[in-house]
Amino acid sequence: MPRIRMTRATVAIATAAAAALVLAGCSPVEEGGEASSFPDKDIRLIIQANPGGGSDLSSRALASELENILDVSVIPENMPGAAGALAMEFVGAQEADGYVIGFAPVEIAMLNTTQGADVLPENYDLLGQIMLAPGVVTVGADSGIESLDDLVAQAEAGAVTVANSGAGSIWEAATLGLADATGAEFTPVAYDGGATAVGAAASGETVAAVSGLGEALAQGEAVRILAVMHDERHPDAADVPTVEEAIGEAVEFGGWGGIYAPKGLPDDVKATLESAVQQAVESDSYQAFQKDAGNLVVYRDSAEWTTFVGEQFDLFQELLG
Repeated sequence: MPRIRMTRATVAIATAAAAALVLAGCSPVEEGGEASSFPDKDIRLIIQANPGGGSDLSSRALASELENILDVSVIPENMPGAAGALAMEFVGAQEADGYVIGFAPVEIAMLNTTQGADVLPENYDLLGQIMLAPGVVTVGADSGIESLDDLVAQAEAGAVTVANSGAGSIWEAATLGLADATGAEFTPVAYDGGATAVGAAASGETVAAVSGLGEALAQGEAVRILAVMHDERHPDAADVPTVEEAIGEAVEFGGWGGIYAPKGLPDDVKATLESAVQQAVESDSYQAFQKDAGNLVVYRDSAEWTTFVGEQFDLFQELLG
């Protein structure tokens, strides 16, 4: 189905045309007899995290762009709890009319594995991926560890503690994935968030940490970033190798996220929302926001993101199940 490009101009033209038809004694109808006027009221955007975090800020930046594109208010609502399960179960229970959507973090592919929550990717219409925060491996600047090879060698000689953002989190999974790829013994240590985890490595409480790049950069010269868990180097840390460059093993983990809705959206509503998400992601202001946040702007359309999330779900089933 071709994407529908909705702008203020096209909305105005469509509205004028509809009014003319009504005055002529008829109305525009879709096949099946119902008028198509989506959206004609506010849209709620449910955010699974507390205000001020990465998910919240990305969601609000996107909501601002969606308002300009759809010409209705897009109202962010924070609904934290149960590692995102509370918000995702709520969205999944709403009417599939496009007026309740949500921000889905990577945990949409992890929750059923780690907590047994009633959250499965197949239960939703996935509209598009909007960002990626690649993982990084960090050690304290005074640790004496100069490279990822050094860290792996130390882990081969005995267990190495690696701080992460909590049990069942993407960064714990990334730690386990790195251990699996290298055969080294990494012991995940849970902290309350990625920033706290990087602080533990900086202070020497743990040998290393796995977190998002932004959280590592915030520690400044107190840490050394050993590798990026992505298929290419990050523009904000161009001198830091990828894991594959560092040790010859491709290990890719990141805190990605996107927009989703209850399963079963009407085709025209889904097409309108998918197109609006793409336009929002491609806007200059949204891209500038994500760059300032240390994230990558990674867009996948509905079909591509649905495939990707399914692959990630299988990965986490094997890794964490």
